[in-house]
Amino acid sequence: MFEAASDPYLVPFDGSFRIAKAPTKPKKVDKKQYSQQLTKLQDELDELQRMLYATDKYAVLVILQAMDAAGKDSTIRAVFRGVNPAGCQVFSFKQPSAEELDHDFLWRTNLRLPERGRIGVFNRSYYEEVLVVRVHPELLDKQKLPGTIDLDSIWEERNRSIARSEKYLARNGVVVLKFWLNVSKEEQRRRFLRRIDRPEKNWKFSIQDCEERRFWDDYMAAYEDTLNSTSQPWAPWYAIPADDKPFMRMKVAEILAKNLRELDIGYPEVDDEMRERLLEMRESLE
Repeated sequence: MFEAASDPYLVPFDGSFRIAKAPTKPKKVDKKQYSQQLTKLQDELDELQRMLYATDKYAVLVILQAMDAAGKDSTIRAVFRGVNPAGCQVFSFKQPSAEELDHDFLWRTNLRLPERGRIGVFNRSYYEEVLVVRVHPELLDKQKLPGTIDLDSIWEERNRSIARSEKYLARNGVVVLKFWLNVSKEEQRRRFLRRIDRPEKNWKFSIQDCEERRFWDDYMAAYEDTLNSTSQPWAPWYAIPADDKPFMRMKVAEILAKNLRELDIGYPEVDDEMRERLLEMRESLE
């Protein structure tokens, strides 16, 4: 299930990934071709999910992380457009509630893990705890952690906990695929302006989104460390250029379809006795 290192959009898990070298745009842009390819992949994903459900052995967890306005919502909508809604579960994780803060940082996402046969999509995830909270460590005060918090070690400890949790999931048949949608700071600025200028998009913009731009470099440092610390063969990170949305959506769908194809899934075959009974029933219905 681990994509070959030759894929230029796969973040290597050997600690060598650098944000500064990650492209935000593909080298060639052919939006029509990307759109046509995405349509084919949508149909294929629908069929693959049906086989996933019929096999009832694996679950798939898709995690999308990105800066604001990178296109997480539209990517989910585009990639899973053709998938049976009964076979796909989407959850968004925002500011934790009082109840969630009374539990460990993995609790609220563990409640939403997909069951066998289904694809679960996390729009943001437990990675917020080593990204947003790392950039704003004052948020730790609300988490009621025991003892003295060491800001020099807590992020490494949490990344290690995440990696171990994902390995546990993989051992139990959950395919974990993580996508970092890499939008440039300039493209984010343009998208923010469109949200302000277009009344139908005003609701998507918040003052907080704009304020977070001041911490862009801090976020990039947090992403770089987290991606390198938690990308493993059983739960790889894929860095996808997000300035070109058609390419981004197609690439996410392509990687998802490839990983599903490599699973041992298919429609179960009945034995000879059951087949004979089915043929008898067919004759009685004619």
